[in-house]
Amino acid sequence: MFKAMILLSRREDLSREAFVRWWLEEHRPMALDLPKLRRMVINLVDEGPEGGIDGVSELWFDTREDFDAAYATDHGKGVAANTMAHVSARVRYIVSEHE
Repeated sequence: MFKAMILLSRREDLSREAFVRWWLEEHRPMALDLPKLRRMVINLVDEGPEGGIDGVSELWFDTREDFDAAYATDHGKGVAANTMAHVSARVRYIVSEHE
């Protein structure tokens, strides 16, 4: 199983409430339609440094190739563009999960 974690910082002109509404109500349904996405978890940061990370998404695919292919589609490019229109920073981490 392949997992990516994506850390998001909202645009400075976007309130926390507007960011949460966008992420959960607009962006999440789009992202859930990514081809071959197995699981998605959205983590909203409730406490942290001012100006830090506002949220972390976790995305699971069967393989790295499935992840790359999903974001190479027109829909995947739209998902990425929708993110970039609402954040000041997006950092992707490819991780190995150990339970």
